[in-house]
Amino acid sequence: MGSISRYIFRTTFGAFTIVLVSLTAVIWVTQALRDFDLMTSQGQNILVFVGITGLIIPLLVLVIAPIALLIAVAHVLNKLSTDSEIIVMNSAGMSPWFLFRAFMTVALVVSLIVTAISAYFAPKGLRMLRDWLTEVRANVVSTIVQPGRFTSIESGVMIHIRERRNNGQLAGIFLDDRRNPNERITVLAEVGELLDNDNGTFLVLQRGIVQRHELKEPDPAMIKFERYAFDLAQFSGGPQSVKYSIRERYLWQLMFPDPQDPFYIEQPGQFRAELHDRLVAPLYPLAFVVIAFAYLGAPRTTRQSRTLPMMGAIGGVALLRLIGFVSTVFGANAPWMLSLQYAAIVIAFVFGLFVIRRGLIVEPPAFLTNWIATLTERISQRFATP
Repeated sequence: MGSISRYIFRTTFGAFTIVLVSLTAVIWVTQALRDFDLMTSQGQNILVFVGITGLIIPLLVLVIAPIALLIAVAHVLNKLSTDSEIIVMNSAGMSPWFLFRAFMTVALVVSLIVTAISAYFAPKGLRMLRDWLTEVRANVVSTIVQPGRFTSIESGVMIHIRERRNNGQLAGIFLDDRRNPNERITVLAEVGELLDNDNGTFLVLQRGIVQRHELKEPDPAMIKFERYAFDLAQFSGGPQSVKYSIRERYLWQLMFPDPQDPFYIEQPGQFRAELHDRLVAPLYPLAFVVIAFAYLGAPRTTRQSRTLPMMGAIGGVALLRLIGFVSTVFGANAPWMLSLQYAAIVIAFVFGLFVIRRGLIVEPPAFLTNWIATLTERISQRFATP
């Protein structure tokens, strides 16, 4: 790699890093605020909050990295053009293909990062997030429930205790379970205590009443008990009961799924769509760079506007990503649609590489340019200050 290539690589990768970190931080904050109840209603400290919400960062990077690379490449190409560096390089006999190889080196590095995140780090982060959240929920009764307060330990499950005794027992327990839309369960008990064993975590209640009210029945059924165990493992999701979603599967688990997996038996199309989405993900950084350079990499004078080429590059990238999204969504039920994303990427590569290799300048038709110029002039005259 020559000095010019190193200069382009260093500048582009530096801009990519800054954009990636900035966009990821902004989006992470917006996502983290949704889980702010971990610190408020569930009594967790700031370290737990940051740790749990930070586990979604690999997934955010997976989505943001190609966009950050596009912004970085467009910025560097615009800078090189504004400073007339592209024109000087072209006058010195340096072909656009030479510059393109330097940008593709950055794209290859980003593609490798995306591959690693897509195959392992994003699913791993989602798995750790699930395990950590369920561990917090498992400890909700012992660490979060405060005497005299109604606390929701999960959507549809409310618990209230009168007091917490010095020996660890809970007194005056009220538990309301509305997760089943067809049945409501209400439990009242004098005392209770937490029990951990190999089978999970249980809230053992003593001397109380269980009231079951089915939706179709006018009156509830009431059962008096001396001892009743409420399973808290359903919130903590012990290792034996964890069922990872498709997004939480590693790449090799999507390529070679267990034929006996109930999830795979129920939704084989979702597995297939997710697999192809993971396989295509590393190609987007490469395709984005090809499209951006095809529109912005040709030498232009400072008098030539770069607005329309910039809009063309953004439009091409947006169209390519939209085709990929539609292909993945509808490909779960129509497998043939999964081929659309591959066809779109091939077309983008063929078009872009042809333009770059020939050194062509991609510009909109003259009538469109004149129409935009006329429209801009009319708008400027209308809103111009007298």
